[in-house]
Amino acid sequence: MRTFDLTPLYRSAIGFDRLAQLLNDAQRGDAQPSYPPYNIELVSEDKYRIVMALAGFDRSEIDITSERDSLQVVGRKQRDGVERTYLHRGIAARDFEQRFQLANHVKVTGASFDNGMLTIELVREIPEALKPRKIQIDGSGATVTALEQREAA
Repeated sequence: MRTFDLTPLYRSAIGFDRLAQLLNDAQRGDAQPSYPPYNIELVSEDKYRIVMALAGFDRSEIDITSERDSLQVVGRKQRDGVERTYLHRGIAARDFEQRFQLANHVKVTGASFDNGMLTIELVREIPEALKPRKIQIDGSGATVTALEQREAA
């Protein structure tokens, strides 16, 4: 697989450094960790849900942090000091750190932990100023300034 040096993009593109960083991270080939297993669901047009299977973890051992465009879920298993001898070990109750890159205006609205399943609710809230708006076309050929529109209202 080819790798590309995106360093010149950082010098010539102002304001696109986050996009360049995402491209750089994607091409590195670092595999996303597969533990713990998780699903990402589209609940409705602007609502999402992340469900993680955390068998063997307690609520107090899980930490969820949302910062700007990143969501981080960390699990630190507390050791009880008892030495165990396993004949078969199929439950991987090891520490983990899982990061999710959030799109613009996506916020975490809540989280719940039930029967070993962590559910994180997300919603995309686009501010009114950024929503698409319909522009009326005036057929008379006359232009109306913003000041005249305010006075008329």
